[in-house]
Amino acid sequence: MARSAFYEESAISTNERKERRAYQVFHIASIVMLVIAALLILFSLTSVPSILSDEKLTGTQKAVSIVVWFLPILSLVGFFFLFRFIKRRKNLSFDYTFVEDELRVTKVFNGKSRKHLRTFKADQILKIGYVDSDSFERTLAGMQGKKAIPLTPNDRAAEGKMFIYLLYSSSIEKSLYILECRKELLEYLVFAAGRNKFESK
Repeated sequence: MARSAFYEESAISTNERKERRAYQVFHIASIVMLVIAALLILFSLTSVPSILSDEKLTGTQKAVSIVVWFLPILSLVGFFFLFRFIKRRKNLSFDYTFVEDELRVTKVFNGKSRKHLRTFKADQILKIGYVDSDSFERTLAGMQGKKAIPLTPNDRAAEGKMFIYLLYSSSIEKSLYILECRKELLEYLVFAAGRNKFESK
C-alpha cells in the first residue's frame, strides 16, 4: 500500500558558476550567428536578382555565384545549431521529486527550461545500492554491455551527497541509472521499493 510522502532535491553541477558562464557564451554566440545570417538573407533579396539579371554571366556562372553567396549563410545557420547544441549541454541539473512511491526525474537547462526524463515506480525497482560498492560492479557486469545512465551532471558527488544506482525494469527492458542524492532520498526509495531491494555492499 502506497504511503503519503513528498520529498524533492536537485543534483546541481559542482562547477555551476563556470558552467553558467559557458552557457551564456554559447547562447550569445548562437544569437550573433543567427542575426548575421538574417542580415545576409536580407541582402540576398537584392543581390540574387541582380546576379540572375546579369546578361554577362552564363547559366552556370549564375548558379555558381548564387551557391557562393548562400554558402556563408548556410555556415552561419550551421554554427547557430552547433552552438545551441553545445549550450544545452552546459549548466545542467537534475530535479528529483519523490511523490506517492514514485520518483520523477526532470532535466533542467540553465535553471530555466525543464524536460521530464522519466518516472520510476517503486514496485518496478529491482535493486538499489551505492555506486562505490561491489554490488554496482556486479550489476553493471550483468547488463550485457549496456552502460549505466547518469542522471546527474557530476563525476564527483557534491558535499553531503552520494552516488546511488537503481536497477529498473520497464515494460521493455532493464536499465541501470545513477543518481546523486542525499541520504533522505535513498531512505524514501528503500522504504518504497522494499528493504530487500537494497544492496549495502
